[in-house]
Amino acid sequence: MADQPDVVSVGDIVTDAFIKLIDDQAVTYKNDQGKWLAMPFGTKLPFDHAEIIEAVGNASNAAVAFARLGFNSAFVTNVGADPHGRDMIKALDKNNVDTRFVRINPGKKSNYHYVLWYKEERTILIKHEEYDYHWPHLRPAEVPQWLYFSSISEHAIPYHDQVADWLDEHPHVRFAFQPGTFQMEAGAERLQRIYARSEVLILNREEAVLVGGGNHEDIHDLFDHLHALGPRVVVITDGPNGAYASDGQSRFQMPLYPDPAPPVDRTGAGDSFASTFVAALMKGNTIEGALQWAPINSMSVVQKVGAQAGLLTEKELEHFLRQAPDWYKPTPLK
Repeated sequence: MADQPDVVSVGDIVTDAFIKLIDDQAVTYKNDQGKWLAMPFGTKLPFDHAEIIEAVGNASNAAVAFARLGFNSAFVTNVGADPHGRDMIKALDKNNVDTRFVRINPGKKSNYHYVLWYKEERTILIKHEEYDYHWPHLRPAEVPQWLYFSSISEHAIPYHDQVADWLDEHPHVRFAFQPGTFQMEAGAERLQRIYARSEVLILNREEAVLVGGGNHEDIHDLFDHLHALGPRVVVITDGPNGAYASDGQSRFQMPLYPDPAPPVDRTGAGDSFASTFVAALMKGNTIEGALQWAPINSMSVVQKVGAQAGLLTEKELEHFLRQAPDWYKPTPLK
């Protein structure tokens, strides 16, 4: 009989096909609508190489991060009844993620995305398959201490009600939410029960504005709006500016851990930060301690291709923490 999981991650899973573009074969530019990637049209374009990375996605990356940090980590997700689905289950097994709750959907394809990898950034071409989402029946021996919910298809919005119902039935289960694109687009009102039940809510600064409606330039206003939705702890990441965390009483800011070399690929940096922050709380750390852990895993992840190759064990993470410069510590947010 499988062990009781410490944490169950919930969300979609995908195989990413990375296509490394040659630097002088594309350009980026900015306009009023944002930053754009441009390549010659209607021609043959050479590329550097391609890499296939299986079993990724926000929740899958978190599940692997938890396992790497020593937890009994299980994953609730959907795959198709195809070779890609079988390969993703094998990849999860290889990373010590418990796959007993992975549902294989007959007649369906698995999610398969293409990643245009230009310099250290990526543009992802996505297509979410439509699965019949059903929350699994978890026996008492399968109920975890924590549930970690992240990105899922736009077709799965009613699924959130099933998750919320289950959480209502298990009030002792602690809940972390790292919303994905379609979850944010659904709106905080539609997912009010999910936000209200969250012990930890993690977003980047732009997402905080989208979800909470606060002032982008005022981090305190962003915290106030997000806490009004119900979560006890709110974390806001802010790119090169580091991250901020609030428990409603105390608020802290945290710098990035210094990169040992220029980033190779930024895929998964946010996932590693969010899951490692939660993992630190699971191990009994304070918010300040969690803020010291999380940027280290992000630093490591961006040194490798894909979201999982750079994920650290607890021993490795603690090694980097001991090597940290004196200024690498959380300070009260003014």
